[in-house]
Amino acid sequence: MVVCKHPAVFLSLTVLLSSLTACANSPVAKNLEDSLAADSRLENNSVIFGKAKQSEPQQLPQSTVKLPADFPVTIPVYANAQLQEVTPSSSGVSTRWLSSDPSNLIESFYRNQFQANNWQILQEPTDQQSNVIAARRNDLQVKVSIQPKSVTNPAPNQPQTNTELLIEYGGNVTATAQPTPATNKSETNDNVPQPGDRQFVGPIPPANVASSATTTDDSKTTSEFSDLNKVPPELRQHIQDLAALGVLSVESNAAKSNTTTTNQFEPSKIITRREYARWLVATNNAMYANNPAKQIRLASESGQSAFSDVPKTNPDFAQIQGLAEAGLIPSPLSGDSVEVLFRPDAPLTREQLILWKLPLDTRQALPGANLDAVKQTWGFQDVGKIDPKALRAVLADFQSGEQSNIRRVFGYTTLFQPKKPVTRAEAAAALWYFGTQGDGVSASDALKLKPS
Repeated sequence: MVVCKHPAVFLSLTVLLSSLTACANSPVAKNLEDSLAADSRLENNSVIFGKAKQSEPQQLPQSTVKLPADFPVTIPVYANAQLQEVTPSSSGVSTRWLSSDPSNLIESFYRNQFQANNWQILQEPTDQQSNVIAARRNDLQVKVSIQPKSVTNPAPNQPQTNTELLIEYGGNVTATAQPTPATNKSETNDNVPQPGDRQFVGPIPPANVASSATTTDDSKTTSEFSDLNKVPPELRQHIQDLAALGVLSVESNAAKSNTTTTNQFEPSKIITRREYARWLVATNNAMYANNPAKQIRLASESGQSAFSDVPKTNPDFAQIQGLAEAGLIPSPLSGDSVEVLFRPDAPLTREQLILWKLPLDTRQALPGANLDAVKQTWGFQDVGKIDPKALRAVLADFQSGEQSNIRRVFGYTTLFQPKKPVTRAEAAAALWYFGTQGDGVSASDALKLKPS
């Protein structure tokens, strides 16, 4: 046995065990026990010998500000935003909010909420003004301004950046949403509209009539713009031709700022439905100045208005009503009983641009169309998002080849983005040519027939 063969080892172990037993309650034993015990920090700190603890979500400091008791329940409220301030504003009430979420996420929320709950979109974010969404529902108008902001002295566990929301709302906007009709100087001349008036639809009369640069109180038609250098090069000539033709009426800068007019076209600005209707009628009639059978007739005030939001006192009534009576835009007159509102100040979308223009290109009934036909011809990935009424126009536009509106305005694309707002430059490019491939007239052709 080991004990018998090594008595010295056995003796040493006996002495060691006796010593430990004897000093079990001594300070030395206590120190030895502590040195062999597990580190208590391991129970509370998982960073040591393991993965880090999950970080706490970043939170904003709590706010005690409360919403007004009469805050409309129809206005969407972003869940992860805290109310910071409520103040009166010129249009009603302004509320300021803060959120730790990124601005693009909040922008998407409001865009989807307004569209899903039947709000009329008045303004959408663009490349130039990417932080404002304005909408109207019944007598309530809302403007949501979304602005990323940096936090200079963040509190512990507070994000370094956040997003500020300004939600302004008011109930007295219906009366101011539609511009008050101005008394044009031309009304003293037997009520005959002159070049530069909103009621003027071309063509420009010869010599004895004032130049196309004649201005009115709030709009102007000009042959020269000072900011055409901001127009994409591929669209610049189109706008120059239409400007020379005198059909692009724009709001005067002087009327908006009470300063000297600068004749700016603002090519990147979103065009409204009323403005495009005005341009569409004016350009078509100028293109076919020598062919009255192809001109669009202005509506008279004796008929019943097709749209409840475009009364006879509206400055663009004659053009909008004329388009409706000609069956060129959806309205109750064409059997679209749900189209009772024209929404003149809403942004024009891509599918509306094509839907209104194509009948004036083909001069015949649009062909039948379905999703498969449009997808096979154009190859659009988002064909399912196109309104069924616009499908026929989109398919018919393909038959014009290189003269199609979509190719001329948007170039090669596999995404049509039918609900995307149209800019002034894009709308002008679409109106530069009327007709189909090999059978049409351009603004440059019409200029050759214009009296010098």
